[in-house]
Amino acid sequence: MRILTFDIGGDFIKYGICNEKFKLLETHKIPTEAEKGGQALIEKIITIIENCENIDRVAVSTAGQVDSKTGIVVYSTAKIPYYTGMMVKKLIENKTGIKTYVENNVNAAAIGEAVFGAAKGEDNFICLTYGNGIGGALYIDGNVYKGSRSSAGEIGHMIIHTGGKQCNCGGEGCYECYASATALINSVNKVVKEPLDAFQIFEKENIEKPEIRSEIDKWIDEIIAGLINIIYIFNPPLIVLGGGIMNEDYIIDLIDRKIYNRLMDNFRNVNIVRSRLGNNAALLGAAFEAAKL
Repeated sequence: MRILTFDIGGDFIKYGICNEKFKLLETHKIPTEAEKGGQALIEKIITIIENCENIDRVAVSTAGQVDSKTGIVVYSTAKIPYYTGMMVKKLIENKTGIKTYVENNVNAAAIGEAVFGAAKGEDNFICLTYGNGIGGALYIDGNVYKGSRSSAGEIGHMIIHTGGKQCNCGGEGCYECYASATALINSVNKVVKEPLDAFQIFEKENIEKPEIRSEIDKWIDEIIAGLINIIYIFNPPLIVLGGGIMNEDYIIDLIDRKIYNRLMDNFRNVNIVRSRLGNNAALLGAAFEAAKL
């Protein structure tokens, strides 16, 4: 079986061919061009599918809240205009004739980590990804918990600063406004002369500058504040942190040093780890589910 699997983010689309043993044979990355809207995005996906040979299944993990039973994006922020209500599964299957599975990308990442990665063998955990925003997935009793409208796990939009920064969801003070990779980039670039991206910030010559280190440490405190709320609500045994920025050892080490002293005794059993599958988590999780079709 050959599965063409996608991970659609606000900035980039990652995709690759996965075999029946769930090994990625090849991967690619292209700009999402989200500003063109949902219809253009799906047309781009269909073009990629039509240019691939011998595909047995299509797997789509995507930004937005997704009903995986119908393959419909039930809600999307303005990051991808006109994406809410997009019938992704139906559009792809009608055009290509290939059975297609569609899921929210962080839910797919959680499935990937549960089956192949850092949460293998664990029936209960929380998965978070820190990037342009913050995505969340609740893995409970061996399954992703979807909520009443397929929208559970929007951890990036819990309010941690009442009356705080305006969020693209329409709210104010959302977690992702303070603790996403984008939030770090924005705060650091207010104190430096030349703009830095997320990975440049952690280069030795930059992270050793006091003004940059101060912004990083304040940002990690925001991450920790959100994690503490999650831990107190769910009392999970495991939290998996994803997103490319979480590959930076400084972040994980500082979270580990600080968070346990801020938790009540009975919550300190939680294990906080980085994703083992990295950028491939959602690709593999979606492919695993697509193989069941």
